[in-house]
Parts: sequence; structure tokens; C-alpha cells
Amino acid sequence: MKNEKKKMDGDKSALLDLRALRVLTVLERVAAANQPVSMSQLALRVAIPKATLARLLDVLVANDYLSEIPGVRGYIPGPRATQLATKTLGNSTFRRSCRAILGTLVQVLGETCNLTVLDGDHVMYIERIETAEPLRMHIEPGTRLPLHCTAGGKLFLASLSQLDRLDALGRLRLTQMTPRTLTDQRLLSLELDRLGALGIGLDDEEFVRGMVGIAVPVCVDSGKMVAALVCHSATARACLTDLILYKPEMALAAEKLGTLFGAKMPETS
Repeated sequence: MKNEKKKMDGDKSALLDLRALRVLTVLERVAAANQPVSMSQLALRVAIPKATLARLLDVLVANDYLSEIPGVRGYIPGPRATQLATKTLGNSTFRRSCRAILGTLVQVLGETCNLTVLDGDHVMYIERIETAEPLRMHIEPGTRLPLHCTAGGKLFLASLSQLDRLDALGRLRLTQMTPRTLTDQRLLSLELDRLGALGIGLDDEEFVRGMVGIAVPVCVDSGKMVAALVCHSATARACLTDLILYKPEMALAAEKLGTLFGAKMPETS
């Protein structure tokens, strides 16, 4: 009887573990997608019955781990998932290594450098080292900014396939932040084609007057872009043409950052 009860308790524990893993699997699949993922798409990617999946999605949305995009019935990571990701990336080991790479780059370039990731229909700052120059733009890690008028955001858009980019531009509010902001979808798409060919993102005073920026991709071994390394400067010190000359140094730093994202955690005994 004791052995039978022990087996039943073990089966229940295994079932609970499986249910917990289902939640994590759904979050991983949504986070890995470049665009909102529908329930039908998720059902093809995870081994979870549709009825169970629907309940999981409802719970995750209700608790802000996922957000549902109106109209397209698609899911993106919610604010609590984003906060969890930010805290995870902000752990001491990753943060020390990341800040060391950014700090060295700032010493070379003399301008603020930051690391950004795609967060749904926004770009989010996860780490940043400021220039020592008095004229600079202060942004806290965790800040979410528009895609269409920031160097990192435009780089993420430029990296999308034509179909995915069309879907993204159809969802975005192309708000006029400065006189230079591209709010015409056709003109923005042409600019993204140009940036995609160059392999960079540029902000020519499109988000804030008097500030310019350049972004280069941070990729893991598979070649997938996981983040954007961005350098900002006040136009009183450097113009966009000056920043473009920093691309080789930034590309080297981005390669080092890519190893951090692709690094495997050490096994514990």
C-alpha cells in the first residue's frame, strides 16, 4: 500500500511539473516569435491540446504575462513577462559582462552606448552606459520606446521579412515625434529597405531633436538577431555621418555581446 501511495504521489508530482512546463513552453514560443502569434499557430508549435491551450492563454493574459493584440487575435509577451526577462538579464553575471563590453566601447567612441531588445511593438532598453559629456539623453533600463523612430527599433523592423514588416507597420502608430520622423508608411518602408541593405539602424533626429543614433545587430551563433547595440550622440558633438564611422568598433562589441546571449549556463552537480 505504501509503495502504491508513493507511486500515486509521484505521478501527481510529475503531472504538476508537466503543467508548469506547459506554461513556460507557451511563453518561450511567444517570446521567440517576431510577430504576434495566434492560438492556431501556437497549437502547431506546442504539444498541448487546443482546449488546454486556450485556458492557459486566458490565464496568462489575465495575469499580464501575455498581451493579446486586438484585431489580429495574436499574442505577444506581456508586461510581467518583460519585467521577468529584464530582471533575468540583469542578474549579476550577465550585467557585469554586458556593462564591461559597453563601458569599453564608450571609452573608445566617447558617446553613450546601450543594449536594446524587441518588446512586442516597442524596443526596450536593458542596459546602458552613459558618456561623460554633459550634453546627453538619460534613459533608464526597462524604458520602452517606439520602433519607427529609434535606431534600434528601425533595425529590428529592417531585419523582418517583407511580409512580417508589412504586418508590423500596419499595427504601429507612426507618431510624429519630431519634424524628421517618418510617418508615411511607404517612405518608412523604403528607408527600412535601405537600412536592411546596410545592416544598420539610424535615427536622424527622428525621436528627439538634437540627438542622432546608430544601431548594429547583436546575433547568436545561429545568426538570429536577439538585440541591438545602439550609440547615441548630441548633434552638437557628432552628426549621423560621424556615427556611421563607428560601425566597425560597434560590430566587434556586438559580436562579444552575442556570446553572452548564446552562453550556456554552467552545469551544477
